Amino acid sequence: MGTVVLLALTGLGLGALYFLIASGLSLVFGLADVLNFAHGLFLSVGAYATWWAGGRLSGPWGFPVAVLFGVACGAAVGGLVELVLIRPLYRRPTEQVLVTVGLSLAGVALLQAGWGADPRRYPSPQWTQKVTRVLGADVPNDRLLLIGVAVVVLAGLLAFLRFTRYGLVIRAGVENRAMVSALGIDVRRAFTLVFAIGGALAGLAGALGGVYFGSVSPGQGASLLIFAFIVVVIGGMGSVTGSAYAAVAVGLLQQFVNYYGTAGAGDICVVALLAVVLLVRPAGIAGRAAT
Repeated sequence: MGTVVLLALTGLGLGALYFLIASGLSLVFGLADVLNFAHGLFLSVGAYATWWAGGRLSGPWGFPVAVLFGVACGAAVGGLVELVLIRPLYRRPTEQVLVTVGLSLAGVALLQAGWGADPRRYPSPQWTQKVTRVLGADVPNDRLLLIGVAVVVLAGLLAFLRFTRYGLVIRAGVENRAMVSALGIDVRRAFTLVFAIGGALAGLAGALGGVYFGSVSPGQGASLLIFAFIVVVIGGMGSVTGSAYAAVAVGLLQQFVNYYGTAGAGDICVVALLAVVLLVRPAGIAGRAAT
């Protein structure tokens, strides 16, 4: 029983990390119709910014302030990328892909040039390295932290999308961008806001991912982005709730299959799940079926 509880909560923690990355990615594609391959760079920026600030701050509020700094850096980079690189290319999808892929590669190279290619030890708070007894299982506190933050982020995103003016514009733009533009609403501001929100969420994922893995490295964002894309496709493009469902499914599947099967079997099963969803419901579990 203890093993099952541990695997379940560890899988939910991994799924929470995937959700933090995928939710912003899904919003960006749903509204702006941009496959942002530079999203992993936003995560790496948040991780390294938190690592840099965490090494210079101390006391009980040192780490939370460092995380806020990482989130702010991720949001700033996300908004800047939209304004400078993506905005001139909205009607040129091929160039969008090339620019975001190139930016991702350049960002990894820049991080390697600044801090080297080797992983850096992460300044995690002591309490995140301890365990909490849950139903007979000793669960690492960093997993519980990820789960709690993901729940709060999901609730906050849903409240923002349903009860604020910009949230309603984003939801309407995901459903029918041409109609929103015809009503005289400046969708470009919503695009920048969505990129900033996506960058902030990726920065938060990078900050907490450092706690999860115990280190940061330049290629960490790119490796996590692969599973984030899988989560977005399974959940349905533009659906935050769908991304949450898919992230839970992917995280649990990876943990249980990797434990009871051979090493790496969980990743294969995740790809198989993606293939099944694409065959049975191409729009994703929470997406609209094609008509």
